[in-house]
Parts: sequence; C-alpha cells; structure tokens
Amino acid sequence: MTRTKTVAWTGAAFYLLVVGLLVGAAPRASGTVHGAGALLAVSLLAGVVRRMPLVALAMALFGSTAVVVGPPSSIDESLAGSYQGQFVSYLAVDLVLGFIVATCARRASMVAVAVSVVVQLLVIGFFAHGDSLAVNEVIAVLAMAAACMAGLLSRERRGHAVALRAQEVAEAVTAERLRIARELHDMVAHSIGIIAIQAGVGSRVIQTQPAEAREALRAIEATSRETLSGLRRTLVSLRQADRGATTSEQSPLAPSPGLADVERLAAATAGAGVRVDVRRSGTQRAVPADIDLSAYRIVQEALTNVVRHAGTGRCRVAIDYGDEELSVEVVDDGRGATGNGSAHGFGIIGMRERVGLLGGRLTAGPRPEGGFRVAARLPLPAPVGVPVEAR
Repeated sequence: MTRTKTVAWTGAAFYLLVVGLLVGAAPRASGTVHGAGALLAVSLLAGVVRRMPLVALAMALFGSTAVVVGPPSSIDESLAGSYQGQFVSYLAVDLVLGFIVATCARRASMVAVAVSVVVQLLVIGFFAHGDSLAVNEVIAVLAMAAACMAGLLSRERRGHAVALRAQEVAEAVTAERLRIARELHDMVAHSIGIIAIQAGVGSRVIQTQPAEAREALRAIEATSRETLSGLRRTLVSLRQADRGATTSEQSPLAPSPGLADVERLAAATAGAGVRVDVRRSGTQRAVPADIDLSAYRIVQEALTNVVRHAGTGRCRVAIDYGDEELSVEVVDDGRGATGNGSAHGFGIIGMRERVGLLGGRLTAGPRPEGGFRVAARLPLPAPVGVPVEAR
C-alpha cells in the first residue's frame, strides 16, 4: 500500500514538472503543442486519480489552466490562431471529471462538475480571441457533457453488474440450500429405512428373544434421535424446497458420502493430476450424518477448485476430530486467490452456506506464503444416545 501511494505521488510530481516545462521551457511553441502535451501529461496522475480523484481533478485544472495562461501575452500574432489549441489541455480535466462521475458519490460529482464548468468557461472566456470565443465555449461545454455522460453510463453499467452479481449469489445460495434439502431428504429416508427394518425385527422376536428385541429398540432410538437432531439443525434455516426440483441422483436408501470417503475422493483427484495428502487427527468417531456430509462436500468442492484453478500438482487435506468441533482444512501451494476463482465462482459461497446452516465458521483466502486455504469448523452436538457404529 505504501509503495502504491509513493508511486502515485511521484507521478503527480512529474506531472507538475512537465507542466512547468511546457509553460517555462517552450513558451513560444504553438498552443496545440502545449495543449497536446498537457493532455498526454495527465496520464501521470493515474495513481492519484484512483486514490484521490478530487485531488487529481484539482491538479489537472491547475495544470491545464497554467498551460492556457502561462505563455507570455506578447506571443507573436502569427501564432494567434494556434493559441486557441491550448484549450485542448482541458480535455485532460474532462477525462478526470468522467472518472469522478463514474466512481464518486453524487454530491462529490456535482461539486466537481460545477467547479470544472466555472473554471473552464471563465478561463476560455478571458483568453479566447474574437469570433473563436463562442466556438471554444461550446466545444468546452460539449466535451464536459460527453465526459459526464460517459461517467454516468459507466456508473449505471457498474451498478447493473453489481445487481447481477448479487442476484447470481442469491441464486447460488438458493441452489445450494435446495441441494442440501435433497441430501437431507436422502439422509432421512435412509434413517427411516433402518428404523423400519429394526422395528420389523423387534416385532418378530419380542416374545421369543427379548434381548434381540431390546437391541433393535436401542438402534431405533439412536437412529431416530440422531436424525431428529440433524433435522432441527438444518430445517430451521432452509427455505422451502422447489417443488419442480429434480430428484436426487442417489437412491433414497443409499448412504450419503461422508468423511470415510475422503480417501476415495483423494484417489479420484490424483487421477485428475493433483496428489492429495490426507491427514487425520484426534479421536476418530462417527459424527452426525448432516455434519459428516457437509464436511465431505466442503472437501469435495475445495479439491475441485484446486484441480480447476490452482495450477499445482499437490495439496493437503487435514481433518481434526475435536471434542466440541470438527475441523476440515484444504491447503494448496498454487496461484492463490486468482487461481481458486474466489472472485468469480460460487463454490465458496456454497461452502459458506453449508457451514452457516450448521452454526460453524468458514475461512477461505490466499495464504501469505502462497497458495490458497479453505478451513471449516463445524460444532459437534452433545451425544444424543448410544453410539452408532461408523460406516
């Protein structure tokens, strides 16, 4: 940041130096030369325009006015016609003015336009010659109007792009929630299938094998409590699913993927050219199905981003089973934010939505040493009954 600021002010100093040379070192050059030189010199103010556009406008007004009034009044009459060419320098002011209208607040833009109009018309009115006065005034007004219109069109285009981006983000969030809802449907259907099977077993053996019936009832209790817990955590935050949404690709009775499938996912990623080092820490145990599925989806999306955008041949996946939370981290040494498409894609939006629905935290961004890091922390609920065997 300091370096950028230094470059900006260095360019401003060179701009003033160039204006001084135009006025002092070549006083008898034609007005067109002075005007064109001032117009080209405004490029040196690019850094100041981006950081402090109003200051840049003031400097451009000062420089352009100095070019107009600077040459001695005793200039040769043969150059009188070309003297009007010095007003071309005000096109530099119009360029800065258009940028202000496009990017600054409305009040600041109005002040900038008013000051620019007053200064240009007064200077042109005082220094223009004879019949060219009206022509120069009209040209100045038209140039400022064109700059302001270009700035307004740019502002509207940027606003429209921001609105479209917000709409795309909202649609991505909705799509991710619908996907979560379908996955939740599959999880509940799978759990209900297990409950139905265990209930059937219990009803058949309750008279002859009470111990087997007791185990079936315990399995029913554990499965139903875990499923209800997952429903409470998720359904309170989900929107109503789209009635026209397509059905899930998985069979309703098929188990959803989870952290136990990360190694298989890593093998598939290796086939795509990225070697994945999977590390697990903590006491490995079964976690609620919704948390298990969300953690898997986060790893899956992060690895997809690495394959598509990172431009690296390896990455690391770390899974930590804590006492109160499950931590998942995917780190690569690729191209960073640009490589992972964080500025344009919706993968991280979907990850953030999943983590937010579970009350967790997600961090995603470039690393100082290079590469990209995605880390999710998912809180684990207190045990709700007898432990269920891990898949």
